[in-house]
Amino acid sequence: MNFLKSMLVSLLTLILFLSLTMFATVFTLKSTLLDPDFVVKQVDRLEVSELVAEITRAKIGGQLPTETAFLEEAVFQAIEDNEPWLKEQVNSGVYAFYDFMLGESDRLSLVISLDRLKSSLRDTAWRTFVEEIPPELSLLPPDQVEQYFNEYYRQIDDMIPSEFEVDESLIPGEVMATLLQAKQYISYVQTAYIGLIILMLVLILAIIFLSRNVKDATRGLGITFLFSGVTQYLILWATSRYSPALLPFADIPPSLQTWLVQLVDDFMAPLQTLSIGVMAVGVALIIVSFVYRRRREEVPAGGEIEG
Repeated sequence: MNFLKSMLVSLLTLILFLSLTMFATVFTLKSTLLDPDFVVKQVDRLEVSELVAEITRAKIGGQLPTETAFLEEAVFQAIEDNEPWLKEQVNSGVYAFYDFMLGESDRLSLVISLDRLKSSLRDTAWRTFVEEIPPELSLLPPDQVEQYFNEYYRQIDDMIPSEFEVDESLIPGEVMATLLQAKQYISYVQTAYIGLIILMLVLILAIIFLSRNVKDATRGLGITFLFSGVTQYLILWATSRYSPALLPFADIPPSLQTWLVQLVDDFMAPLQTLSIGVMAVGVALIIVSFVYRRRREEVPAGGEIEG
């Protein structure tokens, strides 16, 4: 009978260890990729104007015709002037997107106004044009120069929409199907998060009940938690140490390289907190097992407590 009980306790302990391991993964996902606040934080850290300038100069730098080269600098300046506002618009879109993906909204609808950016770009382009006016236009009266600019810029202004809108009717069917499938997977993760917590609590209570011995139960649980926490921390250490070497930095703009390294660190931060917490619980339980044993030995023979 004791053998069967020991086998059952060992099985439940193994399931508890596996549950802790699975919970670490689910907890990390729920605290990062499935948390809109985490995504917004990463967007706020991104230097949009610097990144756009680096990519643009790498792709088309020096290739624009002389008469339109002023637009390149105007775009950079407009983005830099409006970067906080642009991030606010993107963050608003992030929350709307997550409302749909997390099941808090039945429809996917994102609307981002671009009127402010269009107005700023027009003003910036005009100032840049006046500062770098082509020689053939420098002798014209100011009103004719402005008329020339307005006619030229109207074509560009017409290409920029007043708002950026995304809803289910505008998304290709295959893309929408992928999003719906991802939404379903996310619901599985959310269910697993609650389910694993309940399962671990049940396993802990079952192990304590079957052990019927405070010292053995706390020591066994402590070793399980400690080993699980150490395993999670070693995975975290290996990932943090070797993941930067796996990133294709040669093909990534410099401003994005620093952002990606910090992104990996932020992504692993919840796992670090969880692993340290699990190790702390394990150490505490092991200490309790030794303290309880000493206290039990100090109890007089006539008043011994079963443990």
